Amino acid sequence: MPAAKKPRTPNLALRRLKAGFKPSRGQAIVAVVLALVACTAVVQVRVNRADDGYQNARREDLIAILDGLGQNTRRLESEIAELEERKNTLSSSADKAKTAAEQADAQIRTLGILAGTLPARGPGVRITLNDPQGKMTSSNLLDAIEELRDAGAEAIQINGTVRVVASTDFVDDAPGIRIDNLKVNSPYVIEAIGDSHSLAEASNFPGGLVSEVTGPQVGGTADVNEETSIAITALHAQEEHRYARPAPSPTK
Repeated sequence: MPAAKKPRTPNLALRRLKAGFKPSRGQAIVAVVLALVACTAVVQVRVNRADDGYQNARREDLIAILDGLGQNTRRLESEIAELEERKNTLSSSADKAKTAAEQADAQIRTLGILAGTLPARGPGVRITLNDPQGKMTSSNLLDAIEELRDAGAEAIQINGTVRVVASTDFVDDAPGIRIDNLKVNSPYVIEAIGDSHSLAEASNFPGGLVSEVTGPQVGGTADVNEETSIAITALHAQEEHRYARPAPSPTK
C-alpha cells in the first residue's frame, strides 16, 4: 500500500503571503508621493513654528529685535563709508605723490638744463665766427654770449665742447680763447637754443656781434643760421661750492 502524500497547504500559504508583501509599481509610486507629502508637511510645520515665534513675541521683544537690526545696519553702513573714505584718501595721496614726483622731475630737468648738467634740444641759431687774423678776444666772445642771453637763449655751447653757464669764465689765450680752462680756436661755433628769430635778430643788430666781428677791429666773418633743431650735448662739470650753502625759503 503506497504511502499517503503530505498536504502542501502550508507552503502554498507561505508563497501567497510573500506575494502579498511584494509591492507593485503603482504601490511604489504611491509610497514616494506619500514620503514627499510628509517632508513638505514637516518643513511647513517648522516654518509655521518660526513665524509663530515672531507672532507670539511681545511688542517689546519685536522692538528690541528691530533696534538690533537697525544698529547692525548703521554699523555696517558706517564701516562701508569709512572704507570708502580710506580708499579715496589713498587714491588722492597716490595722485598727489605722482603729481609731486612729476613736478619734481620737470624741475630737475629745467634746472639741469640751466646748470648745464643735462643735454638739451630745441630750435635756435648756429653762429660761426671766423677769425683769420687771430684778433678776437675773450671780451668779443663774452659780448656775443650776453647778447644771446638777453635775447632769451636757454642753453649755449661753443665748438660742441664747452657748455656755457652762469659761472663760465673767458680768458685770452692767443691765438684762441680759454673757456672754463679749455682752449678753443677759430672758427668759433656758437649754438644757442631759444626763439631762433629773436636770437638771429639780436646777433645781426647794428653794433652787435656780427658788426663787431666783421668790423676793422677783428676783420673776421660771421654766419648766422636759424635752425629748427639744435642738439646741445656738451655738459658742465659741476663743482661743489666751498662756502655757499642752501638757505631755507623765506616765510611769507
